[in-house]
Amino acid sequence: MRIAHFGHSCILVELNGAKVLFDPGTFAHGFEGITGLDAIAVTHQHPDHIDPNRIEALIEANPTARLLSDPQTAQQRAEGWEPVSAGQVLELGELQITGGGGRHAVIHPEIPVVDNTVFQLGTAADPAQLVHPGDSLWVPPVPVGVLAIPAAAPWMRIWDAVDYLRAVNPRTAIPIHHGIIDPSAQGIFFGRLSEMAPAGTEFRVIEPEDHDQF
Repeated sequence: MRIAHFGHSCILVELNGAKVLFDPGTFAHGFEGITGLDAIAVTHQHPDHIDPNRIEALIEANPTARLLSDPQTAQQRAEGWEPVSAGQVLELGELQITGGGGRHAVIHPEIPVVDNTVFQLGTAADPAQLVHPGDSLWVPPVPVGVLAIPAAAPWMRIWDAVDYLRAVNPRTAIPIHHGIIDPSAQGIFFGRLSEMAPAGTEFRVIEPEDHDQF
């Protein structure tokens, strides 16, 4: 598995012969020139996860990529987007994609809760080699290889992030969704997650527009 991070929740995952770009939103950068994608996956409709000003150019540069998203985003966007619901299983060549979760974390009781699809990438035998939860703390029912864990969010405390990391207990965790905090403060969040991760979990930071092997 090869993962590149383009800021906030936008990561490029190369696994089992497929290239999937997640959540190219307003806080992400450097993904604009990517070509050769097999899929573009959007967890939910918020602009920090799908940038309305850049998504069409990305689609034009990747005309054969499957467009996958939560049901509400698929309904709102132009024709061609495939809704992915919890429990749904898709095949992308040798890559299996499984939907999970279904709802965005609650920001405030007065703010409507939108759809949020958790994407699990892997195979039939090992379906969660990578998990991108979007804006949710949904715990997969199977062992997780790499968890892209939200490190900071308006709907979450560090306490919540630590408990989520412990509940999932992945082999490796990489932080995402930290575009909302000043870079000088990222170490506070990363430090807590690294120090309080469960035994056996590796916490690894991928620098912006860099990549790593897993």
